[in-house]
Amino acid sequence: MTLHQFLAWEERQELRFEFDGYEPVAMTGGTAAHDAIQRNILVALTVRLRGKPCQPFGSNLKIGVAGRIRHPDAFVVCTPVPPRATVVTDPVIVFEVLSEGNPNTDLIDKNAEYRATPSVRRYVILAQSHMAAIMFVRDGDRWASEILSRPDAVLDLPEIGAAIPLAEFYIDVALTDRYTPSPSAT
Repeated sequence: MTLHQFLAWEERQELRFEFDGYEPVAMTGGTAAHDAIQRNILVALTVRLRGKPCQPFGSNLKIGVAGRIRHPDAFVVCTPVPPRATVVTDPVIVFEVLSEGNPNTDLIDKNAEYRATPSVRRYVILAQSHMAAIMFVRDGDRWASEILSRPDAVLDLPEIGAAIPLAEFYIDVALTDRYTPSPSAT
């Protein structure tokens, strides 16, 4: 299936699908923690970006990256998005809440796709069971990563002129694991 064939096919579906470059992949249901973290991401971004050129979107809008279609949990776009758009191709920051069922998709597959998309400057993966994030940051042609796991950690997002405390993404989330970061984690 080609990307264009997928988009035409997907318009007629009741359920949501991603496109992995070869075939449709059904989007499965998530957990209460996943949904709460996603909501908190969108609230934190919306409050900070209201009235500014960069705007946050949730998983109802698709992004086209590296010849694939994804529904990230949240993302930020800094160019105007037409009201009837269903696909955005120039996200600046992408957020995923780590899937407990198949973490390799978020950690490896999507990571590679977002890195291959020139507009993406930052990719943030948030854990569900404990307060932690892995932040991948584009620095020219290279990417650096940072692990944030302390309750006082702050995600610095200079691309959109914002800084968000990690704890804000976990408000009202019943964390199931006690994670003890190594001394080198921030």
